[in-house]
Amino acid sequence: MISAINSMTPAMQALGGLASASAQSATALTGSSGAAASPFSDLLTDAVGQVNQLEEQARTAVSGLMTGSGVDVHQAMIATQKANMAFELALAVRNKAVQAYQQVIGMQF
Repeated sequence: MISAINSMTPAMQALGGLASASAQSATALTGSSGAAASPFSDLLTDAVGQVNQLEEQARTAVSGLMTGSGVDVHQAMIATQKANMAFELALAVRNKAVQAYQQVIGMQF
């Protein structure tokens, strides 16, 4: 599971920045901001990094719960669920990207 998360790290980092990127894109289209939009690969890298960070927080919380170092059960469960939901979102985005790629490849010109 760790290797799957590590391989998804670049894609998941971008998911967190997609909302801000879409806002930047909207302002770039209207011309109200002079800031340059960041590349899509940077957005994906940032989103995967955020998912990896959530997974590390969940791992730390669970190990703290198991060792009895003052972590409550509900804190560990919340951290675990956050990491799980972030991973599932990243997986769904990856699946949609692969599906879109396959549709583009299947087009006849």
